[in-house]
Amino acid sequence: MNDTTYPAGYPAARVAAQDWVALTDELDEHGNALTGQLLTPGECQEIAALYDEDDRFRATVDMARHRFGSGQYRYFTHELPDRVRELREAFYPRLLPVARDWAERLGQPAPWPDTLGEWVEQCHAAGQSKSAQILLRYGPGDWNALHRDVFGELLFPLQVVIGLDTPGADFTGGEFIMTEQRPRAQSRGSSTTLPQGHGLIFTTRDRPVASRRGWSIGPMRHGVSTVRSGRRRTLGLVFHDAK
Repeated sequence: MNDTTYPAGYPAARVAAQDWVALTDELDEHGNALTGQLLTPGECQEIAALYDEDDRFRATVDMARHRFGSGQYRYFTHELPDRVRELREAFYPRLLPVARDWAERLGQPAPWPDTLGEWVEQCHAAGQSKSAQILLRYGPGDWNALHRDVFGELLFPLQVVIGLDTPGADFTGGEFIMTEQRPRAQSRGSSTTLPQGHGLIFTTRDRPVASRRGWSIGPMRHGVSTVRSGRRRTLGLVFHDAK
């Protein structure tokens, strides 16, 4: 993370302008939290259009081939587009206090330094040197199986997905879904319709859940329900790199 101060119209300034007290409360209560608008419709379309520029990506994954669901996503190279890089850098320091607080509640290590740059260096030193930032594209009948984005021993406990299309107009279905395995109880599910330009902050692997003995680990998984019609595209911001 650098010390650049972005003008009000920049996505990073919109990240800073969110109600972070309310978002933190939502994360503590539910393990996910919907932000206000981070990208304009024009910015969303610009990012979505990058999908067809092959040189921006290091890999393409066909989900059906790997039995991850149905649809496709592409991993960016480390040469991130300016807006993607800016959003990632802006979110890290806002999410860092939550990550450290969760680790403290669970009695776990909190290895995350003050800056994203230092954290990425740690990932690379541990052999996790591939970019994990992704563009996802779903069409009619596509879906994403419940999963966790764990790419090695080092991970950041929160990540962000940003909607690039308008639900109800560009596509139907395709809700973001999460399940939480509760201690000594049945799993609980939730779904979120992701508005265009808005972000959903969510748990990467697990979160602290209040219990009789203090805090317990609440394992969580995420996915996408079946797209009924149209095209659904999203940007995924992950704060740890992959092997």
